[in-house]
Amino acid sequence: MLLNERDTDEGLLVSVCDPEIMGETFEDGSVSLTVDEEFYDGKPASEEEVVQSLARCSVANIVGETAVDVAIEHGFVDEENVLDLDGTLHAQLLWM
Repeated sequence: MLLNERDTDEGLLVSVCDPEIMGETFEDGSVSLTVDEEFYDGKPASEEEVVQSLARCSVANIVGETAVDVAIEHGFVDEENVLDLDGTLHAQLLWM
């Protein structure tokens, strides 16, 4: 997985994606998602590193089967809230 962390005025913004989908665009009707390098590219990360980052973030964008499965498995995302965009999973996390 690729992990990117950014400090913002609103807190830590995390993006996680499966590396093999970098640069791809996925669509489902009117919803479109491009896994843009500028936003999603980051350092290669282990499952443990991703979990630690998601535990500290304020907001997260998670794309790809492996990345979303990790978020579900560790209780950050409910499976029923995951979008399937053209066969690729996408989830967003917002701590309030």
